[in-house]
Amino acid sequence: MHRFDDEQRRVRLGRRHLLAPSARVTSVVAAADAVVALHATDAATVYLSVCARLADPGVGAVERALYEEVSLVRLLSMRNTLFAMSRDVAPAVDASNARSVASRERLKLLKHLQEDGKGLDDRWLAETEEQTCAALTALGHATGSELSAVVPALRTKITVFPGTKQETVQGVASRVIRVLAADGRIRRGRPRGSWTSSQFRWTTAEPWPPVDPSAARNEVTKRWLLSYGPGTEGDLKWWTGWSVRETRAALAAVGAEEVLLDSGAIGRVAPGDTTDEALTEPWAALLPGLDPSAMGWADRGFQLPAGHRAALFDRAGNIGPTVWWNGGIVGGWAQRADGELVWRLLSEVGGDAAQLIEAEAARLSAWVGDSRITPRFRTPLERELTA
Repeated sequence: MHRFDDEQRRVRLGRRHLLAPSARVTSVVAAADAVVALHATDAATVYLSVCARLADPGVGAVERALYEEVSLVRLLSMRNTLFAMSRDVAPAVDASNARSVASRERLKLLKHLQEDGKGLDDRWLAETEEQTCAALTALGHATGSELSAVVPALRTKITVFPGTKQETVQGVASRVIRVLAADGRIRRGRPRGSWTSSQFRWTTAEPWPPVDPSAARNEVTKRWLLSYGPGTEGDLKWWTGWSVRETRAALAAVGAEEVLLDSGAIGRVAPGDTTDEALTEPWAALLPGLDPSAMGWADRGFQLPAGHRAALFDRAGNIGPTVWWNGGIVGGWAQRADGELVWRLLSEVGGDAAQLIEAEAARLSAWVGDSRITPRFRTPLERELTA
């Protein structure tokens, strides 16, 4: 059995995730495809993740991909999380993950409607969805509040979790819009405000063509193995949110090869992908919270010293902005209110590494410009750096 040591895994990460300078690309789509999909819960993460992998970073290229060319699309998919991916990847992610997420979201909303006791049912929801889509077609694009102004049903209030400590009154607009987006009938358009804003305008969309779920899982698995392999069965199961049975079936179907990892675990790679790769040039990176390079595996031991976890993760397990050196996470960074980028190293890296980290911080600061970035998920180190 071929053995992959931790250093080789870090070498692969630098090259395949386009983080070594010589591996950077000029295409937003290529940057997204290199990591299969980009975390998009925080609007700024998509831009920061893409631009870390571009030879010539800038907001404009990412905006064109998202809102003009629509070559990058957002789907509520793996682990019930919002991701951005290319149109080539989207049909497989839709069939392997997003359809089941959409079904659960609809059932959850219908359950809340039923518990409210106002007689709101699936027929009411279907009618409200049709009215919302018709209004959006007429308007071209609109925010949730703008849609609520022209669709009276969206202004309906319901009581969720009645009779419990969590009981609260909520409007249905955001929930109806979420279900429509999960079903692929509407999509996020250009937000109000800057590229860091999450106040999206919505526009109509066409659902993705149906794909056999098993074939879709196989396609996603092949892409994940080429981007993140070697990884374990547990890593793939965690990343996708699939069941053990689905994960094992997909790995078997694509002919994934077993390899031995430094941890003693059995990893998987794509068929024939067992050749060790040459070292890249030394590289540093400042990656945003929830960047794919930190979120591609459940077991991050090969890249993240255990002692760094408490400073870099929030209580829910979300990783914050990180500083990287040659494939390992060595610290964290933040942007202060005055725009200054600051960082703290948690590992000893030496003078050459410190210089490259400083240069990468200057590169990031240059294209971010006057924009201000506050991660949605605040971590202890990020809070300390901005205090």
